Amino acid sequence: MARIVMKFGGTSMAGTERIRRVANIVRRQQAAGHEVAVVVSAMAGETDRLVNFCREANAMYDPAEYDVVVASGEQVTSGLLALTLQSLGCKARSWLGWQMPMKTVEAHSKARVESIDAPEMIAALERGEIAVIPGFQGVSAEGRIATLGRGGSDTSAVAVAAAIGADRCDIYTDVDGVYTTDPRIVAKARKQKAVTYEEMLELASVGAKVLQTRSVGLAMKEGVRVQVLSSFIDDDATPADEFPGTLIVSDEEMDQILKDSDMERQHVTGIAHDKNEAKIILTRVPDKPGAVAHIFEPLAGASINVDMIIQNVGRDKGETDVTFTVPQADLARAQALLEDKRSEIGFNRIITDDHIAKISVVGVGMKSHAGVASTMFKALADRGINIQAITTSEIKVSVIIDEDETELAVRVLHTAYGLDASDEAA
Repeated sequence: MARIVMKFGGTSMAGTERIRRVANIVRRQQAAGHEVAVVVSAMAGETDRLVNFCREANAMYDPAEYDVVVASGEQVTSGLLALTLQSLGCKARSWLGWQMPMKTVEAHSKARVESIDAPEMIAALERGEIAVIPGFQGVSAEGRIATLGRGGSDTSAVAVAAAIGADRCDIYTDVDGVYTTDPRIVAKARKQKAVTYEEMLELASVGAKVLQTRSVGLAMKEGVRVQVLSSFIDDDATPADEFPGTLIVSDEEMDQILKDSDMERQHVTGIAHDKNEAKIILTRVPDKPGAVAHIFEPLAGASINVDMIIQNVGRDKGETDVTFTVPQADLARAQALLEDKRSEIGFNRIITDDHIAKISVVGVGMKSHAGVASTMFKALADRGINIQAITTSEIKVSVIIDEDETELAVRVLHTAYGLDASDEAA
């Protein structure tokens, strides 16, 4: 018998018929003798609907009240799933974020899980109850509801798995694993048997929509075994315990998997893209110590994440242009904050562009192989795709390009790195 956390995303919970399908998947796991906790997202599209209500009510909304509104989506699905499980003869109950409680810290709408008081839930699992938990939400130090940011249900699931000492955390989505790239763009994308925490962390951070970045980081920190698999399966499909999806594992386990399969590690594991970036250029910033700090301090204070940064130093004029990217959703706030600090920063004007995309190649194999970046740059150049910015890490190279060229770039790079599946495999 194992203790398993199962997480279901918005498409899996979109309507009563799909919730009943999820309930049957959960019931089968419990019938196999496992203790089961389930974390659910809001129905597909529901969070966007609630966010729009907040924006219509007040464009400069209070994040604390925003959390009250958007957290309601998961509360609905957790209650509906518990009711459906009960109708199938299972003992089940919902556990809201404040009932465990899942304690959070930091900003509203971008809160982080600090701790979970799990003894009561563990006792319920041991009594044979199924715990149904709304993802994405917790309770702040002030006792107010707080949400974890978009995709936060993945983080909720991993946090619950760590808190209850789960043997595995299964993330059920509308795809059956982690692919070399988005299969909707590249038909010959291949499903990975396993990827490392480090690779998945980079893929998630640069646009792969399978898992939220913080959930992967938390899984790596806590050593939570994660599997990504599809909830849209037939009754005769391979059981989850036989690992039909993609495992997210440590470097050591990956080495063993490759050894058992008699395979070599690829230079590049996957190609990710993200159209939710926006570029900001500040022109004629004074070229002096502290100038750049004045730009990014207010953004950090507003919990706006800055990604790529480029500074072009014009030594003759004592001025420089500073270019950087922020999440598209934060562009208006970032622009307003910078305008407020115009005199302090000393820039001339702000130029923004929200029609860009970030394309990234990721792979642990980059650590021991040269030429990955040059392959990327040559492949894009050969197709006339202009690079606007570049950033790198030990296992990642990312570039900013025009949004209209996103799909072409992904296809070109997928082929350039030899990731296309063979016709037989496809």
